[in-house]
Amino acid sequence: MGKARSAPDIWIIVPTLLLLTIGVIMVYSASAVLALREFGDSFYYLKRQLLFAVLGIVAMFFTMNVDYPIWKKYAKVALLVCFGMLVIVLIPGIGVVRGGARSWLGIGAFGIQPSEFMKIGMILFLSKMLSDQQSQITQFTKGLLPPLGIMGLAFGFIMLQPDLGTGVVLVGASLLIIFTSGARILHLSYLAMVGVAGFVGLIIAAPYRLQRITAFLDPWKDPLGAGYQSIQSLYAIGPGGLVGLGLGMSRQKYSYLPEPQTDFIFSIISEELGFIGGSLVLLLFTILVWRGMRAAITAPDSFASLIAVGIIGMIAVQVIINIGVVIGMFPVTGITLPLISAGGSSLTLMLTSIGILLNISRYSR
Repeated sequence: MGKARSAPDIWIIVPTLLLLTIGVIMVYSASAVLALREFGDSFYYLKRQLLFAVLGIVAMFFTMNVDYPIWKKYAKVALLVCFGMLVIVLIPGIGVVRGGARSWLGIGAFGIQPSEFMKIGMILFLSKMLSDQQSQITQFTKGLLPPLGIMGLAFGFIMLQPDLGTGVVLVGASLLIIFTSGARILHLSYLAMVGVAGFVGLIIAAPYRLQRITAFLDPWKDPLGAGYQSIQSLYAIGPGGLVGLGLGMSRQKYSYLPEPQTDFIFSIISEELGFIGGSLVLLLFTILVWRGMRAAITAPDSFASLIAVGIIGMIAVQVIINIGVVIGMFPVTGITLPLISAGGSSLTLMLTSIGILLNISRYSR
């Protein structure tokens, strides 16, 4: 490990804090009407977002100052704890059901999502495993199957909740780590075909997923049912035009668009701030991903490089899917927009992960 720089990459810190600030403002704008109706307090979601944003920033600055090699020491323990939480959350009476998925542990309004912990736990473990055994990754049985098996097991537990969106993000980030570590494209191509077949099976096995696919292809076929969210999202984006209707002036947040402060917050951004506001958000994510990949390329060792790839992959996959859903390119999956959507454990853990990335950036060659 090389000598640490005096400061982490400012071009990771700045877009992160700007996106977080935009998120706090837009969570209030998108949720005030809903919060007033449900809780009698228009600031309800804003106060929660500020709380978790502060906790996340504290966690980010903590992990930014913890030398990344320590995560190699605790990667296996972290993964086992994450698997334990995934098992516990499935137990009736312990796991809390929200949005049709038993994916929460907690009491009342406060809770954690074990699947969010698993995303970073899997990134750390696979980075350790593949950096230690990098010479074997080109071998299908000894090198490729073990990490795929662990990833598949985690995906299986997440699907038992069920939470397809989080599962897809975990698989996407994991495959990027495996590919970057040197896995053969031929092997991954064969597995991709198996994965597509399995994905089709998951869709067929659950009628609501099939409804989302058909609604994605033609939302007007069921405008008040499966296609409702997609249509209302486009109704929000369209009137926004170039400069938007103005901050706080959204019409769709008045009980037309479901989940305006979480899954569909980009719709409200586009409606209120227009094409310019939406483009600014995408530019900030692009800068964050670019500098994260730069940290991966210039990292002093393969362990640090793979962690950086995994964290940036997790962010990029989540952003692509969320915005793809909002603009009608993908079926509705229930994935939040990183750093912007209202969230608890998801926001805190995202900032914690970026802190690890910032520490790696301090050791760039």
